[in-house]
Amino acid sequence: MISSLRGIVQHIETDFLIVEVGGAGLKVFAPSGVLQGLDGVGHLVFLHTHLVVREDALTLYGFATEEQRILFETLLGVNGVGPRLAMAVLSYVSPDNLRRAVGNDQPEVLDRVPGVGKKTAEKIVFHLKDKFGAGFPLGPGTPFSDLDTEIVGALTALGYSIVEAQSALQSIPKDAPRDTEERVRLALQYFAKP
Repeated sequence: MISSLRGIVQHIETDFLIVEVGGAGLKVFAPSGVLQGLDGVGHLVFLHTHLVVREDALTLYGFATEEQRILFETLLGVNGVGPRLAMAVLSYVSPDNLRRAVGNDQPEVLDRVPGVGKKTAEKIVFHLKDKFGAGFPLGPGTPFSDLDTEIVGALTALGYSIVEAQSALQSIPKDAPRDTEERVRLALQYFAKP
């Protein structure tokens, strides 16, 4: 099992990168946040990895943190969730927000991830509730309110990713009015910043 790798980034695509390790170029699939956080081609990268062995392929998945890798492996344990779907969840939902969604029994946070329907989102929340209770901390932060879920829904309907919408939501001042339209307007200001 390849549990980590360190090498020079040779190429970056939308869902994978190629890392030169010991003269060989390894194709490593990674969540979008990991790919966006890279320094670019020619720079050194260290990734925690998970190797999926299939009859017809060996596929390597890379993560910036050990926590992301563990979450990926845990998601693979959910019936109906394969590596591509697990990567999509980690690309669209941060580990903290995933913990909050599970801790507060909010599968609607996950059903906005491409490829994750309502039933799969409910299965993920149900499966992870047991796992988080058995050693995964539920994480810091306040739970999503119905209003927060509405704001994230409005922003994703405008074309922003769930991660972007959640970042914008966190930028809303604590003393902001509880009016949905006003909070959406304030969240949109997050994207107008230079």
